Amino acid sequence: MTLALPRQPPWPFVRACLFGLAAMVATALPSHIAPTPFNNYVLLANAFLHHHAWIEWPGRYIDAVEWNGRRYVVNDPVPAILLLPYVAYAGLEANQTLLSVILAGFAAAAAWGIAENLDVPLRRAAVVCAFLFAGTDLWWGSVLGDVWFLAQTSAVAFMLLSLLELSAPKPRGWVVAFFYALALGSRFTVVTALPVIAYFVYLGNLDAYRPVYENRLRRLLGFGLVMAIFAALWMFYNDIRWGVVWDSGHTIFFHQDVSAGSPFGSPFGLQHIGYQLNSFLILRPQIFVYDHRLWIIPRKFGTALTWTSPALIFALWAREPYLSVRALWIATFLAAAPSLLYYVNGYSQFGMRHALDFEPFLFVLMLFAARRNLPAWISLLVLYSIAATAYGIWFWLHFYPRPVLPPA
Repeated sequence: MTLALPRQPPWPFVRACLFGLAAMVATALPSHIAPTPFNNYVLLANAFLHHHAWIEWPGRYIDAVEWNGRRYVVNDPVPAILLLPYVAYAGLEANQTLLSVILAGFAAAAAWGIAENLDVPLRRAAVVCAFLFAGTDLWWGSVLGDVWFLAQTSAVAFMLLSLLELSAPKPRGWVVAFFYALALGSRFTVVTALPVIAYFVYLGNLDAYRPVYENRLRRLLGFGLVMAIFAALWMFYNDIRWGVVWDSGHTIFFHQDVSAGSPFGSPFGLQHIGYQLNSFLILRPQIFVYDHRLWIIPRKFGTALTWTSPALIFALWAREPYLSVRALWIATFLAAAPSLLYYVNGYSQFGMRHALDFEPFLFVLMLFAARRNLPAWISLLVLYSIAATAYGIWFWLHFYPRPVLPPA
């Protein structure tokens, strides 16, 4: 009789779960999981439960465009779909911030899983993963849980889960597409990265030096089938809202935006590139001395990545694998394109939240660079980025209070 010895614990999975749990705690503590007044997704989930796409509009503090006598949430619907069971139980008292905390944990766990799959040494993996979670707007936005920030957290979480599957030894095309579709359904602007995601499915691995031909047709067919299903559902959702199969919501919002929009034209245009580049690369916080104290004031409408997340520069040190590095840089620029052409930089925010559209790709590039080396000065930039984000969270919660809403 042979005794079966217990298998070794799956330490990479355990470490990923622990990192995700730590991220949830780090998000929950400053936020106190306080309900956000900007709970558009709760309103949208409640609308879905009543079999329509328009919301019962509580007032001007909720971004919702007027169309054919109804009010519609412009933000993409996946977070509302995730809230359906909760809203079915709690109604409009459901706490949207709770979903934000949970998704932040999934994003962090997926990031750690990617680092494990790419064989990044643990100390270096910890530094780069800590940067992605706490040195970018992911942490800040997840703490607040407002509709715009929850959309970004959700998109990052599902994009990282898609990249996690791509980093596996034998990725499944349908799983890659499933998580990528959820990212699209959270923030559709990342659709511009679709050619690169499909290219990685073709390659067969995120860490590819050459295409993996085994099961390539199965991967591509699975990926294509799921994306086709998503496209059909997306066109159906647009049709029941706007009467057309494409998403015209942001154009309608642009026409109704009295502060920065216009009654004519498109919210996207080449004329916005200079303003956006200034926002992403130059816009600095306000610095002045008052009462013999130095004050650093994050601007309410954004601070450039140069000042909030300078460790992103480490992505430039990625060299190998050649095919993946080139593809990830292309994905970065493609994912950044819609934001560079948009008429606003994200409105109320610390840092540049639109950068979360492309930062998952820069994160993987940073992991590739970290496999070779992690210079001490990069670790210092990571510490600075985390400290800057922590300061941004503290400042926002103390000096930019939430609106006092009228009683229900």
